Amino acid sequence: MIGNTVIIVAGGRGIRMGEDVPKQFIPIGGLPVLMHTIKGFYDHNDSLEIILVLPEDQFSYWQALCRKHNFQIRHQLIKGGKTRYNSVKNGLKAASGELVAVHDGVRPFVSPETIERCFHAAKKYGAVIPVMELTDSIRKVNGNRSEMRPRYAYRSIQTPQIFRASVLRKAYELPYRSDFTDDASVVEAAGFTITLVEGNSENIKITTPFDLVVAEAFLKSR
Repeated sequence: MIGNTVIIVAGGRGIRMGEDVPKQFIPIGGLPVLMHTIKGFYDHNDSLEIILVLPEDQFSYWQALCRKHNFQIRHQLIKGGKTRYNSVKNGLKAASGELVAVHDGVRPFVSPETIERCFHAAKKYGAVIPVMELTDSIRKVNGNRSEMRPRYAYRSIQTPQIFRASVLRKAYELPYRSDFTDDASVVEAAGFTITLVEGNSENIKITTPFDLVVAEAFLKSR
């Protein structure tokens, strides 16, 4: 059995980005976003089993990009599903690691330290997610009214979310629900406790054109 697995989920269509090319394939620093993401995990641990989940109709485009950029990091390509839940479930069937990380394909700047913290804590606790403290004030909106909420009581959620394989497989036996917004929500619904660890501020999810500007600036600063 391979030590650990990362399932990288990339099902975006680029709608909010306003591009014809799905956001995971948009270049930053000369390489598609997704290649930066895969390379981050490979550079951290080149023995990781890497599973990439993509819509099937994007397979040939991705393979062409790999040839174009001579991208040779070994990974397994798995067909995505209608929802993120289904895509992760498909990737999980191919995973052989004792610990399984699930990561957004459009988060190319997760730090090695965050990856290490998550894997280390997951081995001990079984279900771990990286989080960041909020810096903005927040309000709960209810129709035309809103109420202040204490930001110290909330955290923003990142990936990789890492679990013992047995925990994640048990959780994904649950039928799909619309409130399953990430893997932690599935695992929590199955009765497991989620442990929080510190993420990193650069670990943004590239979703909008502004995010691309930030990503390019970050690459230039490194």
